[in-house]
Amino acid sequence: MTVIGSINPGLILILGALPALLLPSVIRRVYILALPIVGFMLVHQLEPGTLVTMEAFGMTLEPLQVDRLSIVWGYIFNIAAFLGLLFAWHERDMLQQVSALVYAGAAIAAVFAGDLVTLFVFWELTGVSSVFLIWASRTPEAYRCGMRYLVIQVTSGVILLAGAIIWYADTGSIDFGHIGIDSIAGKLILVAFGIKCAFPLLHNWLQDAYPQATVTGTVILSAFTTKLAVYALARGFAGTEALIYIGATMTAFPIFYAVIENDLRRVLAYSLNNQLGFMVVGVGVGTELALNGTAAHAFSHILYKALLFMSMGAVLFRTGTCKGSELGGLYKSMPLTTGFCIIGAASISAFPLFSGFISKSMILTAVAEEHRWFIWGTLLFASAGVFHHSGIKIPYFAFFAHDSGRRVKEAPWHMLLAMGLTAFLCIFIGVYPTALYDILPYAVDYKPYTSYHVIQQLQLLMFSALAFTVLMLTRIYPPELRSTNLDTDWFYRIAGPFVVDRLVNGLAAIGNAVEATLTKVVVDTITVIRRHHGPEGFMAKTLHLSSMVFWVVAVLAFALILDFARGI
Repeated sequence: MTVIGSINPGLILILGALPALLLPSVIRRVYILALPIVGFMLVHQLEPGTLVTMEAFGMTLEPLQVDRLSIVWGYIFNIAAFLGLLFAWHERDMLQQVSALVYAGAAIAAVFAGDLVTLFVFWELTGVSSVFLIWASRTPEAYRCGMRYLVIQVTSGVILLAGAIIWYADTGSIDFGHIGIDSIAGKLILVAFGIKCAFPLLHNWLQDAYPQATVTGTVILSAFTTKLAVYALARGFAGTEALIYIGATMTAFPIFYAVIENDLRRVLAYSLNNQLGFMVVGVGVGTELALNGTAAHAFSHILYKALLFMSMGAVLFRTGTCKGSELGGLYKSMPLTTGFCIIGAASISAFPLFSGFISKSMILTAVAEEHRWFIWGTLLFASAGVFHHSGIKIPYFAFFAHDSGRRVKEAPWHMLLAMGLTAFLCIFIGVYPTALYDILPYAVDYKPYTSYHVIQQLQLLMFSALAFTVLMLTRIYPPELRSTNLDTDWFYRIAGPFVVDRLVNGLAAIGNAVEATLTKVVVDTITVIRRHHGPEGFMAKTLHLSSMVFWVVAVLAFALILDFARGI
């Protein structure tokens, strides 16, 4: 094995980000684009079975472990980093460029981590580095969202570390392999992965933070954090039945929020939850076909979701808004962006000849083979729903619908190039799925383009489109309104701070009242004593021991209560 072959590919981007700080603007842009290309080539040279170990802290760490599962994610993460950085070519914010590199590199490095300690280090680094893509918007709301995002991401890492410590105490090993949920450690680690994967009720950080990121930041954020969590689930919890039901719930519930949401980037954030659910179901089923489907769908999803976020980012860049109620008619001035958005919409909707079709159908087939018909029906319902809110709603309200009267320039050349390359990959994989199937973890004996699969999907799409048309014509479909939807994040964004504020103010009021009461008691007591002993004799007279102890305790108690009240 060569020296290059023993390096974790993620370190190429992480360490390569440091020299970028010293380079002039134009050279820096070319340089950061070159790093994912080098990382991709390094992944391509890695051989499954490669393992690099080192001793540290009395444990055997595995900073590089290569198998076919990690290679899939290594490929797509480098591709996503290149496309995202190309889309961000115009950015002059050096901190944003460097944080994007470190973020992508940390995700890649985590994919090739062979032990839980190494995984924890890069797991936390993804959270810490990615928050700058949110803060780069430089708005008060972005700062608050970024802080909430950071707390949640760091919490996920802390729970992961706690689980790893307990796992080491129970087994004497920190190897990152199958873990399961039979132990306390396994349950903790599953929760840590679930937070990053945006499980139901743990999902709100995604819709809260992603739409607040910069035009390019959301594109980059959409690729790594949640898909890293899917990878971790596939490695540690394949075949865990609970994940089937968690994933099915994830596919269904975001549909209702996405349909009524006005912010189109937030709609895409909800559809991201929906698509993650398909992958989680695949992990829960755990068969070779299901895990292949999960890996293939993660690969496809990163591309078409990035394309949709790119198109909305281009709209935001040119118009200054992503609100459906403020857009429409943009196909007249942004025809290329419109076309690329439609390709992304067709891909996420799983139209035949597009990437989503050849990956999503694998998961559906794997579920059917296990005779889980309720889950299969839920996934079909979710497939129709995602066509509604991402396949139709996004391009319709952004580029067609009512004419907003906005006439703007087409997206910049580098954004069009990034969208064009991503759109090409979406179509290429859909037309020639063998290119993707050949790198999947297990040998693929699956043909997506059977008459049954194609007819079934076209029927689903046709009836879904018909339902959308009827709802629009009858004015039943929820209109795009200037409003904010309430999700369960209301409890920690609004209700939580309100309760804490009232609690703190209440305790402060109690403290002030106690302070005033004690002060009055002490003053009155001193007055009584002075009257009893006389003004000259009060301090001169010798008090009984019991009286001395009483006054010492009283003064100390008063001091402690006063200090506590002031601290509130």
